[in-house]
Amino acid sequence: MGQTSAMGFYARELLPRFTHLALSRPEFTPIRARVAAGLRGEVLEVGFGSGLNVPHYPSAVTRVQAVDPATVGRKLAAKSVSTSPVPVEYIGLDGAELPIEAETVDHVLTTWTLCTIPDVERALSEIRRVLRPGGSFHFVEHGHSPDLKVAGWQDRLTPIQRVVFGGCHLNRPMDELIAGSGLEVTTMQNYYAKGPRTFGYMYEGRATKT
Repeated sequence: MGQTSAMGFYARELLPRFTHLALSRPEFTPIRARVAAGLRGEVLEVGFGSGLNVPHYPSAVTRVQAVDPATVGRKLAAKSVSTSPVPVEYIGLDGAELPIEAETVDHVLTTWTLCTIPDVERALSEIRRVLRPGGSFHFVEHGHSPDLKVAGWQDRLTPIQRVVFGGCHLNRPMDELIAGSGLEVTTMQNYYAKGPRTFGYMYEGRATKT
């Protein structure tokens, strides 16, 4: 097997499974619950992955439209989706090209997703486009730390991180990117998750389309 084929197999078959294991850590459960709180009506989840947010959808959610490039993730999510009281519909693969009409969803949800989308500015523009006026974007993402020492390591390690973890950036300034999309950030909590600080500076909050 050549290097290109090996990397293709890794990205297609193995990486989604590694990601599922990494994001299944118990300390992420209360974070997911907080971020999903308040969702209702029509929800778009960008970066649906292996369906780890499904148990946290509030009963007020009427439908979730799911976007994710990893088809293996659908296999991993199959049980959660099949038993979910909230219907889940897969609609696309790319967060930067959402196949949804403008102003048709009440909320958008992302959890540890924006770090991997190549054109993150376009993805955020798409999120704003599909939200109804007054709709909100619920998110938790990891990104650039204000600690210069930590940030320096993030900058140095990001090229390796991108190769090993499917394009993941350690050093994106998520607050600036979200605010720059035209959404109004209404709440923001920043903290380090358990583990190495280089990988765990969190941006958790909500932003509204005014």
